[in-house]
Amino acid sequence: MNKFKLSLLTMAMATVGLSHFTAVAEDTETERLTPTEARAKAQEEAALEVIEIRGFRRSVVESINTKRFSTNVVEAISAEDIGKLPDSSIAESIARLPGLTAQRLDGRASRVSIRGFGENESATTFNGREQVSIGDNRGVEFDLYPSEIMSGVTVYKTPGATLEAEGIAGVIDLQTVRPLNRERTVQFNGQIEKTGHSKLNPDGDDTGYRGTFSYIDQFADDRLGIAFAYTKMDSPNQEKRWNAWGYPDIEVDGEQFAILGGAKPFVRSSTLKRDSAMLVVEALPTDNLRLVFDALYVDFSDEKILRGIEIPFAWGYGRGTSAIEIDPATGFVTQGMVSDEYLVVRNDQESRDAKLKSFGLNMDYELNADWNLNLDVSHSSVKREIWSFESYAGTGRGDNFGVGDDLRYELRQGNSGAIFTPTLDYSDFNLIQLGGPRSWGASAALNDKYQLQGTPLENAAQDGFLNTPTVDDELNAFRLAASQMLDGGGIVRQMHYGASFRARTKEKVSDGFFMTLSNFPDTLVVPEEYRLGSVDLGFIGMGNMIAYDSGRMLQDGFYDLLSESLTNDSHSFKTWKVSEDVLSFFTQADIELEVGTIPVTGNVGVRYIRTEQSSQGTAFGNVDGLIVSSPTDVKHSYSHVLPSMNLIFDIAEDQSIRFGAAKTLSRARLDEMNASVGATYNQQPDDNGNFWSIGGGNPLLEPKEAIGLDLSYENYFSDAGYFAVAYFWKDLKNWIFDGTYEVELDGVADPSTGQIPATSTATGSGKVNGGGGKLQGLELSVSLPFNVFSDALDGFGLLASYTFIDQNVKMPNGNDYELPGLSKRIQSYTMFYEKSGFQARVSARIRSDFKGDVYGLGFDTQQVDIDGETIIDAQVGFDFGEAGFESLAGLSVYLQAQNLTNEPFITTEGNALRIRDYQDYGRNFLLGFSYKF
Repeated sequence: MNKFKLSLLTMAMATVGLSHFTAVAEDTETERLTPTEARAKAQEEAALEVIEIRGFRRSVVESINTKRFSTNVVEAISAEDIGKLPDSSIAESIARLPGLTAQRLDGRASRVSIRGFGENESATTFNGREQVSIGDNRGVEFDLYPSEIMSGVTVYKTPGATLEAEGIAGVIDLQTVRPLNRERTVQFNGQIEKTGHSKLNPDGDDTGYRGTFSYIDQFADDRLGIAFAYTKMDSPNQEKRWNAWGYPDIEVDGEQFAILGGAKPFVRSSTLKRDSAMLVVEALPTDNLRLVFDALYVDFSDEKILRGIEIPFAWGYGRGTSAIEIDPATGFVTQGMVSDEYLVVRNDQESRDAKLKSFGLNMDYELNADWNLNLDVSHSSVKREIWSFESYAGTGRGDNFGVGDDLRYELRQGNSGAIFTPTLDYSDFNLIQLGGPRSWGASAALNDKYQLQGTPLENAAQDGFLNTPTVDDELNAFRLAASQMLDGGGIVRQMHYGASFRARTKEKVSDGFFMTLSNFPDTLVVPEEYRLGSVDLGFIGMGNMIAYDSGRMLQDGFYDLLSESLTNDSHSFKTWKVSEDVLSFFTQADIELEVGTIPVTGNVGVRYIRTEQSSQGTAFGNVDGLIVSSPTDVKHSYSHVLPSMNLIFDIAEDQSIRFGAAKTLSRARLDEMNASVGATYNQQPDDNGNFWSIGGGNPLLEPKEAIGLDLSYENYFSDAGYFAVAYFWKDLKNWIFDGTYEVELDGVADPSTGQIPATSTATGSGKVNGGGGKLQGLELSVSLPFNVFSDALDGFGLLASYTFIDQNVKMPNGNDYELPGLSKRIQSYTMFYEKSGFQARVSARIRSDFKGDVYGLGFDTQQVDIDGETIIDAQVGFDFGEAGFESLAGLSVYLQAQNLTNEPFITTEGNALRIRDYQDYGRNFLLGFSYKF
C-alpha cells in the first residue's frame, strides 16, 4: 500500500481547504487506466486497507470510501461510528456530518437539518425505502431509530434518477447489515446511564440502562445468511424549564416598557423506553438470484412527569404591579411585585407511545451478462398515541378566591428567566388543594353542565385537561427496475430503467377533555395515598410544592370528563386523513468519457412522477354554541419531471472535481394539506362569487420545487485523510405561505335552503403555493490523520467541517422569509486518539440561531426562534483484544459523557431578552461494555 508524506505547511493549508496539492505515489503507473478501471483499482486498494486497521479509524476509512466512490455527492457513517460515538440516537451521529445538524427535543437530538433546510424538506429511507413518521408531518424523529442495530447511514446531498425518495434538502438512507458480507458474529452490548441532574420528581428516574444482542451467521455453504439484533433501552432524562407566556408592554411615566406577562416553569422527569428487533435474511438460491428480506420492529414509549407552578404575573388579576425597576438600555422591567395573585399548581403527566413496523423483500436476478432485474416490495407503518393531561390545584376555586400571594420577581442574567419570591408555602397540602384556581374553562357545554345559579363561579369548572391525539401512518411500495450493460464503446456504459409505485395514508384524530373534580364545586385535599411528598422549584425561587400521583387519581375516578370538541372547533381542524398515490418512471445513463486528458464519470437521468392525492376531513361551523359538521373529500393530482446529472472530473490522482445539477421537490406538510376546515356561510357573495368562506388546511397544495447546483473539490491525500470544498446553490420556487384559494365543498348543505347543491365552492384562507428565492452555501470538511505529520502521532486524528449558508427568500407579498431549520453557520469537530486498544474522542457540534418547530398548546406545531448552541460529547474506552490481551479478545469497555458543558436549549420571541423557553437538561453519563465472539 502506498504511503504519502505531507509537509506541515501543506497540511495546514489543506485543513482550511486552501491547498491544491497533488499527492505523489512512491510507485507510478506506467499503464494508463480507463476511469472505470482506475476506480475499481482504488476501491480494491481501499478494501485491502480496511482489513489492516480496526476500530474507529476503520470506520473513518469506510465512510471516506463511501463518499469517494459514490457517483452522487454524499456523506456517510459506518457501524463503528454509530455504535461507539456517544450517541443516544442515530440523529446524534448524523448531526456530525458536514452540512448537517440536529434540533434537540426533550434533550435528545431528534430532527435533522441538511444544508439549512428543516426536517420536512428531506426524506428518510430505510434500506432505500421511504419511511413513515411518528409526528404529524413527514419529518422523521430519529430518536425512534436505535443506532445500535444500524450498519450505516448515507446522506445524499445530490439526487439521482434511481433514488426512491424526494427532498429538496436531500435523502437520509438508514442501512442494515447484509449477513453474507460479514463474518460470523455474536455480540452483546450493555450500558448503564446516569443523568447529571438527580431525579427532579420523587417518582422519576435518574438511572437507566441499554442492552443489545446481535447475531450474524451463514449456512448452506454460504448461500444463506441471517442477521438478528434486539436492543432494549430504558433511558432517563431530567429537565428544569423556564417557560414564559409572553411580554406585554406597560406604561410607566408615559413610556412603554416590556414586562413578564406570566410564566409556566416546571421540572420534568421522563423515561424513554424502546424495544427494537431487526431481522435480515439473505439467500442465494442460484448463482444469478439474490433474495434479501429485512424487518424492523420498534416499540417506543416516552413517559413524562411534569410539575410546576403557573404564574399569571402582569396578565393576572392581582392588585397590580408595584416596586418596578426598569433597565432603560433594554426597555425591560427587570424587577417588580404583584399583590394578591392566585397561582396554579400543576401536576401533569404525558405518555407518547408508538409502534413501528417495516418489512421489505428485494429480489435481484442476473438475466445474463448484460441484463439485471430487480424487484422490491415493502411496507412501513406506525401507530402513535399521546395521552397528556394537566391537573390543577391552588388555594381556592375560581378567580380571587382562596389565599392570594404577594409575589416579587427579578429577571435573571444570562437569558435564563426570572427568580420569584413568594409569601406562601406551596408544599402545604392543607393550603394547596385540588381544584381550578382560575376561571379558564370558558366552554358553553362545560358551563351548562356545571352551572351554579347565583354564584360567581362561572367558567370555573375546569380542574384539568386531557389531550388524546392519535396518528396512523402507513406506506406500501413496489419497485421494478432493470439495468443494461453496454459494450458499444460509447460514453454510455450502463443504462437503468424502472417504475415504482407507493401508496401512503396518514390519519390524525384529535380530541381533548375538560377535567372536573367529581365533588365540584368543592375543592379537595389530596388524599394521603396519592401524596408523593414535594418537588423542589428552587431554580425559580418558588421553594417546594406539593407532588401527587395525578394519573392514578384520574384512573381511580376522581375526575369527570367532558369533550372539548362539543364547543371548540380546534379539534375538527386537527382531525384529518391524507392519502398519496405516487407513480414514478425513471431512466438513467451511467457515463464515462474523457474531456481532453481528464477522465469523467457520472450519470444523467430523469424521473417522471405522477401524484394522486386526496384528503378527507370535515367542514364545520357553530350553531347555537355547538359544533356541527359535514364530511369533506377533496382530490387533486399533479405531475413533475425531475432531471438530474452528477459528473466527476478526475483532475489528478486522488483529486476530483464534482458537479451536480438537478430539479428536486419537497411535498407539503401533511397537516397543512388536510381537508378539515371551519366554514362560514355569508348572505352576500365575496369577490370570487362564493357564499362560503373557510379556514383550515388546503388539500390543493402542491410540492415546493428547487433547481440545485453543486460544485466541489475533493482531495484524498491518504487512506484516512481528505479535504473538500463545496459550493451549493438552489433556486426555490412554489414555496408555501399564507394566502387564499378556492375549494369545492361537495356534500355540504346550503343553510338558506337546507338542500345539498350539485356543486358548492368556497373561498379558503390558509396555506398556498407561491413565492420563493435563492439559497447558497459554502462547505469545508477535512479528515486529518496526524500520522501525515509524523509517525510519532499515529493514532491521533481530527474530523472537522464548517458550513456557511445564506438565503434570500421572499413571500408572495415581497416580505422577507426565513426558512425553518436554517442556521447560517454549522460546525462539527471530532478529535480522536486510538491505538493499542485505548480509545478517546471528544466531539463538538455547533450551530447558530435558527427557526424551529416545537410542540405548543394541544400538541400543535409551533414555530419559534431558537438560540444557537454548542453541544460537546466525549468518550474514553479500552479494547482488550487490540491491546494484546488474547484471553479477553472481543471485550471492550467505555465511558461516555453527553452535553459536557450543560448547554441549555433556548427559544425566544424574536428578542434575546424575551425568553420563551430556557431548558436545562444537565449532563448525561453512560458506562458500557461490548463483547464479541
